Amino acid sequence: MGTTLKSALLLCFLSAGLPAMAAAVPAESPQAQGRLYGVNDIPKHFEDVVPGGQDFVKRVEMIPMRDGVKLYTVIMVPKGAHDAPILLTRTPYNADERAGNALSPSLLSALPLGDAVFAQAGYIRVYQDVRGKYGSEGDYVMMRPVRGPLNPTRVDHVTDAWDTIDWLVKHLPESNGRVGMIGSSYEGFTAAMALLEPHPALKAAVPESPVIDAYMGDDWFHYGAFRNLMLGYVHMQTVQKGPGAVTPSDTYDKYDEYLRAGSTGDYVRSRGLDKLPFVARVMEHPSYDAFWQGQDLAKLLAAHPSPVPTLWEQGLFDQEDMWGANHAWLALKAAGHLSNNWLVLGPWSHSQVNGTGYAAGPLKWEGDTARQYNRDMVLPFLDQYLRGGPPARLARVSVYNTGDNRWDRFQDWPAACERGCAAGLKPLYLGKDFGLSFDAPSEPEAGDTYVSDPARPVPFLPRPVLDPFFAYGSTYAGYIPWSKWLLHDQRFVDGRPDVLVYETPVLTSPLRVRGIPVADIRAATTGTDGDFVVKLIDVYPPSMPNDPSMGGYELPIALDIFRGRYRESFGHPTAIPAGEPQRYRFDLPNVNHVFQPGHRVMVQVQSTLFPLYDRNPQTFVPNIFNAKAADYRPANVTILRSSLQPSAVWLPVVDQP
Repeated sequence: MGTTLKSALLLCFLSAGLPAMAAAVPAESPQAQGRLYGVNDIPKHFEDVVPGGQDFVKRVEMIPMRDGVKLYTVIMVPKGAHDAPILLTRTPYNADERAGNALSPSLLSALPLGDAVFAQAGYIRVYQDVRGKYGSEGDYVMMRPVRGPLNPTRVDHVTDAWDTIDWLVKHLPESNGRVGMIGSSYEGFTAAMALLEPHPALKAAVPESPVIDAYMGDDWFHYGAFRNLMLGYVHMQTVQKGPGAVTPSDTYDKYDEYLRAGSTGDYVRSRGLDKLPFVARVMEHPSYDAFWQGQDLAKLLAAHPSPVPTLWEQGLFDQEDMWGANHAWLALKAAGHLSNNWLVLGPWSHSQVNGTGYAAGPLKWEGDTARQYNRDMVLPFLDQYLRGGPPARLARVSVYNTGDNRWDRFQDWPAACERGCAAGLKPLYLGKDFGLSFDAPSEPEAGDTYVSDPARPVPFLPRPVLDPFFAYGSTYAGYIPWSKWLLHDQRFVDGRPDVLVYETPVLTSPLRVRGIPVADIRAATTGTDGDFVVKLIDVYPPSMPNDPSMGGYELPIALDIFRGRYRESFGHPTAIPAGEPQRYRFDLPNVNHVFQPGHRVMVQVQSTLFPLYDRNPQTFVPNIFNAKAADYRPANVTILRSSLQPSAVWLPVVDQP
């Protein structure tokens, strides 16, 4: 049948049939409305129906704060709940999304994976947008400081948590009137802030990877060196109330992008980021002045200790907030407040406790360590204080042993001498012929020199380096995920002339380290400023028959960066005297590791970790953010290793398992 004939027959059919069809169904009926063009296909009212119903009720409330601002709050209540505890998370990351899928049939499947044990235990789960973000009213301030010199208003995260808890216990008849707070990263920060003036109903807190001191070792700086790649996060968080995008770029490789831009200040201004208030504030405070000191939550918590039982969690491989939990715990310990504070150091990257914990980078663990933490530590802890359950019987400190692949439990931390150590911290000296030894050097003058050239900075990951916040959730994230950079094989830089590599002979017996290593570098530079990066590395045997991919792997156990101008004071930088030996001493991150027989211990020393950290011009300038092109100069850096000027990494060596 030809096309013309088919078209003619179809036209006749339609012209004959449509009036009859229209007459068969009343024009005003829903069926007719649905079949006619020109009416709105979006009904005025519609509710999704979950087949079989749901075992929970989702409530959305706008909870009023003391200044009249209302905060968007999602409340997930198990059906039939009675005398149930409340678990609250205050977030800048969209309470609706954080509360999971509201159309799931069960609370267990609705909530995120990290909430599984709480859903099974019948907790009322609450997520709330912090003021100014997503559904909440008010103004958003990044890491809003406590009321006082840095916050002249009468509200902060302390008051917002207090007012929220007060409303919850008065308006949730299904609850037992007891509230716990939990959250990771920024959410850990809001949980910790609530401890400064806790509501009487706040009976337990679990700050996980919390931002505690953003200058010394959390998000924005490490020992004075600025973390460039956090600028994308600030852009996402502060350009609009809802979800934002990372900073636009026409360059695939962040290494190339930042290098071509010049100083970090030049990068910021070229992309308009200086118009973001938080970026402007950071650039005005490159040193650890009153602006940063006033936000040190560890100091504030120690000065205003809370009676609330608190379980602090920190990932041993946290690529973003490595400082917070353990330093808050140490500050409370120093102030004599251990009795209601516990610490967990797990084998995780940032916020990995909210997912699965079978592995970290190339390392495989005995089971799901994140589930072990949530099921065996967090839930018993919360049940004890929110339900009056049996004692959780937690060790004061639980630390995963990344060498023996197990949980270790202690009554104190650092624990180097708890079970018998030779001499506490033990110096592992940088020696001649690029060796490492526990024997002190005997040469009166000795050192190794490299050229640190700001035009060729050492990358922190193999290139190309992607924006970590662009890579999250994208197909590009698989090349070397941002979450695993701290565990990446360091062979990609150990052949560079600007990276000094020191190594022990092959170990014939286990070397156990447990605590906080200390980098103690004596150096002279021809510049008047400079950075020092120290990496403690476990070098695997050349051949690993059971896991060939690990043959010769250079696994970083602990590493960090130190800005030389702050060797005397973080608040008052001074120029480095060119050519004169100086001492740079700083703590490395926590370790609980075993260097096994057949392995070697390695220490790498370099001056850049780019573009994660900004480049030091190596010429002293008042504010590195505003360094000019002429300020960036190569410098000859000599790492000293003599009897008079020994360089070492002090290891927390223990004699027994």
